[in-house]
Amino acid sequence: MSSEEALKHAEEADLDLVLIAPQAVPPVCRIMDYGKYRFEQTKREKEAKKNQKQSELKEVSMFLNIDTNDFNRKVAQAIKFLQNGDKVKIRIRFKRNRELSHMNLGEELMKRFMDAAADYGAADKPSLLEGKNFTAVLQPKAAPSAKKAPKPKQEKKPEPEKSEPDESTENTENTDITDTQE
Repeated sequence: MSSEEALKHAEEADLDLVLIAPQAVPPVCRIMDYGKYRFEQTKREKEAKKNQKQSELKEVSMFLNIDTNDFNRKVAQAIKFLQNGDKVKIRIRFKRNRELSHMNLGEELMKRFMDAAADYGAADKPSLLEGKNFTAVLQPKAAPSAKKAPKPKQEKKPEPEKSEPDESTENTENTDITDTQE
């Protein structure tokens, strides 16, 4: 159909002629209500955006001389963030300038933190020094698929076979009843 005929059909139906694939030979057009189409398209985009999970950047900061329990709590906090799908920025703050001369201690602490959270996230870039802060960003590892491995079935113990009552005991009961009637 020629474009003039298609435009004439669209005007008769009080609709729009929309070019769908201009690179095709011949070009592909569709007769539709373009305003309604744009409304439905924006509605779908809003719905898709609403269903998306925006990953946030959470920060865990600590000092160079952190205690063991405090360190474990910070690691647990970072693991919780990673499990929720958020990125985690680890920041080791050097309070004094003299602490900056012991960068190896900061690197050891960062390595210990990375090893503790290695099952849940990995650093995308090497850690770097920004002023008095030693920082690194952990990306969450890919979430395990929704299908979980089936649990192994436990074998049931075979129940002992019940012995059937002897016919002789049944008969004796019956005979006892008949004996008492006589």
